[in-house]
Amino acid sequence: MRTIKSLFVLSALALISCKDSAETTVEQTPDFKIDYQKFTLDNGLEVILHEDHSDPIVAVATLMHVGSNREKPGKTGFAHFFEHMSFNDSENVPVGANRKMIPEWGGSRNGGTSNDYTVYYEVVPKDAFEKIMWIDSDRFGYMINTVTEAALEREKQVVKNEKRQRVDNAPYGYTDEIIRKNLYPQGHPYNWTVIGALPDLQAATIDDVKEFYKQYYGAKNASLVIAGDIDIDETKKLVEQWFGEIPSGPDVEEQNFDPVVLEQTKSLYFEDNFAKLPEVRMVFPTVKNYHEDSYALDILSELLSGSKKSPLYNVLVEEQKLAPRVGTYQNSSELAGEFVFRVRANAGTDLDQVKAAIDAGLTKFETNGVNTSDLKRIKAELETGLYQGVSTVLNKAFQLVQDNEFNGDPSFITQRAKLTNAVTAEDVMRVYNQYIKGKNFVMTSVVPKGQLDLAVADSQQATVWIEEVKQEVANEEVSQGEEAVYQKTPSKFDRSEPDFGKLPVFKSPAIWKGQLDNGLAIYGIENNEVPLVQFDITIPGGQLLDPKGKEGVANLFSDLMMQGTKTKTAADLEEAIGLLGARISMYSASEDFHITGSCLTKNLDETIKLVKEIISEPRWDSKEFTRLKQALETGLKGSEANPNAIASNVYNQLMYGKDNRFGINGSGTLQSTASITMEDLKAYYKNLSPKQATFHIAGAINKSQTEAALSPLKDWTGDQIIIPNQELANTNTAGNLYFVDVPDAKQSVVYIGKLALTATDDNANKLEFANEILGGGSSGRLFQTLRIGKGYTYGAYSGITSRHTVSPFTIRTSVRANATLKSLKIIKDMVTNYKDSFTDKEVELTKNKILKGNTRAYESLGAQLSILRAISKYQKADDFLDKDQNELINMSLEDYKTVINQYLNETEMVYLIVGDKKTQFDQVKQLGKPVIELDIYGNKI
Repeated sequence: MRTIKSLFVLSALALISCKDSAETTVEQTPDFKIDYQKFTLDNGLEVILHEDHSDPIVAVATLMHVGSNREKPGKTGFAHFFEHMSFNDSENVPVGANRKMIPEWGGSRNGGTSNDYTVYYEVVPKDAFEKIMWIDSDRFGYMINTVTEAALEREKQVVKNEKRQRVDNAPYGYTDEIIRKNLYPQGHPYNWTVIGALPDLQAATIDDVKEFYKQYYGAKNASLVIAGDIDIDETKKLVEQWFGEIPSGPDVEEQNFDPVVLEQTKSLYFEDNFAKLPEVRMVFPTVKNYHEDSYALDILSELLSGSKKSPLYNVLVEEQKLAPRVGTYQNSSELAGEFVFRVRANAGTDLDQVKAAIDAGLTKFETNGVNTSDLKRIKAELETGLYQGVSTVLNKAFQLVQDNEFNGDPSFITQRAKLTNAVTAEDVMRVYNQYIKGKNFVMTSVVPKGQLDLAVADSQQATVWIEEVKQEVANEEVSQGEEAVYQKTPSKFDRSEPDFGKLPVFKSPAIWKGQLDNGLAIYGIENNEVPLVQFDITIPGGQLLDPKGKEGVANLFSDLMMQGTKTKTAADLEEAIGLLGARISMYSASEDFHITGSCLTKNLDETIKLVKEIISEPRWDSKEFTRLKQALETGLKGSEANPNAIASNVYNQLMYGKDNRFGINGSGTLQSTASITMEDLKAYYKNLSPKQATFHIAGAINKSQTEAALSPLKDWTGDQIIIPNQELANTNTAGNLYFVDVPDAKQSVVYIGKLALTATDDNANKLEFANEILGGGSSGRLFQTLRIGKGYTYGAYSGITSRHTVSPFTIRTSVRANATLKSLKIIKDMVTNYKDSFTDKEVELTKNKILKGNTRAYESLGAQLSILRAISKYQKADDFLDKDQNELINMSLEDYKTVINQYLNETEMVYLIVGDKKTQFDQVKQLGKPVIELDIYGNKI
């Protein structure tokens, strides 16, 4: 799991209102506050409640103060593994309910593990709130008796597949392991990765699970946060009922480790089977979370590489052109911290040059010092980040629970804001000198296989354990197995499933519309929860307007447009946006071009002025054009090593053909982008017209305020744009199985599908509804069978993209290599029998899942923008969500079967496998389909 570091981006304008039974304290500002109440149960569980009635939903987060830092050598990855185990069964909840029932109630749920903690979280419609209390408390206090040998072995395979997908089968996946082994001494709990080693996972026993549970899953080793549409007094009673009997557990000893001191710099190299580009990382030991120096180190990281004026960007990217970007960041954890330099260089670049360039950039920083304007910009960006970090109830819950568990103070957000804003230029230089300048570090040179000459000179070879793919491994064949036999833990409360509460009714948000005289339509939703707005200008065309043979023009154009204006260099423009605490970006999608942004409401006027300047006064900087083309080439080259990117590109080619724009990567190819010139981008610029464009905005602003802010755009002019039609050719791929070899891949990436329909088709909603049981999230049959039942994969899903163009229905998964054929057989049978197995039970389940899910689906400003985009692009009614719900309610079983029969015919589907030919090619031939081998570009071999 990635930690929620973005939630710690804060501002002095924050307000927290704290309440408990003893006292109430309030620090007020006119803009923002979070009210909460905190209390402690008799068993030691600390509880924080936050009321938020803006949407009929509730978020629950339970944070256990145990992560990989509590593991032992030889049993690494156990905290993460136990997190997986906890989602299986518990004494009073049916088998599989945790993963299956919550989505069926319209909710979402997940968990994650870091070095320092394990967190479980859900967001559900308020009618399922007590059901979540039932499930959460049962997982917390009553799961250990249900663990069986079969469940243990099955979950081992799921976790191992997660590691294969994220580490073993990914470029640079082993780098973290190399760094940890060499930065932290043996015995230090950060010496190993969170996900651990496969042999350790395979060796885990039931006794290990029980020992871990008894030691760390006590109530006094956790914090519980409930945020959303709740009643405080009623919720206190429910918490006492459901969580009050959970045992306190033993005291968990606090960990304290001396700061890491490296006696010398360590330089290591590793040949990466999946990497196409050389990468260098330098990691310096620094300070742990909540240390007073961590705030200055955060700002230092922004100053070194976070803008076009930063010294590292200046030297590596602009002057020496060694890489498309450079990154630095401070990563603070509970016991230690790291300051990281990371550069993924252009293909064929010697990393000695990169290291020398980093040194030159640091020398420039030492000479020039800290720019006060940069400090001001960073703090403005932090202010906006504060509000973005608490703009949903789940994010609020994360913020409250982490600060409570690790600092004993849910309101630490205000203190961190003050500490951040108090950082001076002198503080930044002090921490640079104390932790970076002249200090020892761990450096990794990760290079493509066979390119050792690119590694930093005198590096030592790094060692990692690499799995060997074998067929028919007995201990990898798992099943659900028998349920455990046990005596239920006595309780003074009835711990059976509670009833639903009052059904929350989803209503489409109020939408207002307007139009400028130049033809620019305006669509808005007012949402005053936080003083933020998000906006999007959608212009039809996008990648469809790329010149034939120069696919990638729209994508490159969107990048160049953000590289300055007539009066501002790229660095000046970036600074102007940053000083407003705003974000402005452009991107090109398959059918549209987008100009997007976000800012504090009070800064919208100035932000729109910058948008107008970007649109009307492009700089056409030839130096930036050259840099961006090099960066694009580097990115495209890098994607050639990524099995998922290969699969996506080849699959689209199989669906549409090489001559169709939708059959080509949106960024183009190495061939199509090579001949793109500045004149091509200037020609594309004519497509930026307001005549068919729409400005969408959601946030704390009304129609009249928006129209006033948009006054600079009244002078924006342009012509009517003709969008070319894309004829669909018969690719003759239906029914075939295509195989792309990625040698030594630990997993096979699987794409299965066929062209289905457009977003405006009368059956578009019906097909989405019909897919819900098959591949709609963790409760879908694909996920439940391939992950929960068999342990073949980390996830399996299906769905269709919304476009004006006919889009494919697609099944996607990545399965362990030696389960490729078994997985294909399961999917084939599942799709073949889907219509006949769809009953009235599935009809009701689909209705319940989607109707209740809508109560939480449109909480964020980004989700509200998606409503507006759907209305403008597809000419939907303002209340289309209500109409869609009525369509769902009125669908009969026969309607479902008709749609499944029409669009999900297995014999018409294309199968694509990207994996290890040596072990899997002969295997997949047994599926009985014609097998055709392709190279990574989709060419027949």
